[in-house]
Amino acid sequence: MVTTKQELLPAYLVVGADELKSKKAVKRMKARLDESFAAFNLDEMEPTSDMEPGSIVTSLNTLPVGAGFRLVIIHNADKLPKPVSEAIIDYLKNPNPDCVLLLQATTLRKTARLYKAVKAVGARSIVECVPKKRWEMAPSVVKMASARGLRMSEAAAEELVSRVGESTTMIDAQLERLQDLCRDKGCVDVADIEENIARTAEVKPWDFLDAVSARNAERALSLYHLMQKPSQIFLTSIIGGRMRELICARSLEQRGEGGLVGQALGKQGWQVKNHLRWARAFGDGELEAALASCARCERELKSGSDAETAFVRLVVSICRG
Repeated sequence: MVTTKQELLPAYLVVGADELKSKKAVKRMKARLDESFAAFNLDEMEPTSDMEPGSIVTSLNTLPVGAGFRLVIIHNADKLPKPVSEAIIDYLKNPNPDCVLLLQATTLRKTARLYKAVKAVGARSIVECVPKKRWEMAPSVVKMASARGLRMSEAAAEELVSRVGESTTMIDAQLERLQDLCRDKGCVDVADIEENIARTAEVKPWDFLDAVSARNAERALSLYHLMQKPSQIFLTSIIGGRMRELICARSLEQRGEGGLVGQALGKQGWQVKNHLRWARAFGDGELEAALASCARCERELKSGSDAETAFVRLVVSICRG
């Protein structure tokens, strides 16, 4: 596809830590070059300590071959030497009308002179690639799987994020692998993730806490043993806090006010989306007994008892009743 220069701005800044979004934005811009002359009209580079401002400006002012436009891409623009950055700022005051400069950066302050210079060239010159928070990842992963023709449950998506972390590039690579493995059945469930995706991300305490809340002893203990130097006192503390939250959720539901859990606990909806389901898994008095067990375990831990034995006993007692 040939794109006329009139459809594009003189410069763009693709900024943010979402690697997949950033790569796709760069790929889309490359795709707008005339393929016949792409080898002549594309200049792609990385910053170096000896990068010359003059050579960058010369590249930017070079006329394109053919009827299309010239594209200069600078990756990791947040690491540009200051003289080069200043030269680009000066260039953008009177840019080459037949060239597009695409700067890609992981982080660049909005108060930085280079950021302001790119923003000044026109609307939509800043392409934000801000990564989603961890708790927002699962729905996005489900959509990424759907784009590959796979149905994926949110639980499976959460397990994938738990295992490989929040890097969208890593997640996309694992989805490509799952696409081949699960092609025949067309869907991905938690078992597929557990069987085929190795854990490369560090276990978060909150994943462990959610497993305890769901009374899944096997998963909770598995995650616990994967933690690096866990603090049993800290983990006991957050389990106690979660038991208090579930007692509140259970009480509100019994009064027909389950929808007020977030408001009562001072939390956002996504933070308590599973609280009612978890609370229902406990019988009468079990949550209160679990809270008492947390207090007992904390005393044992602080008195010098064997931390591993005391803590594992707590987890099993809560999960299995």
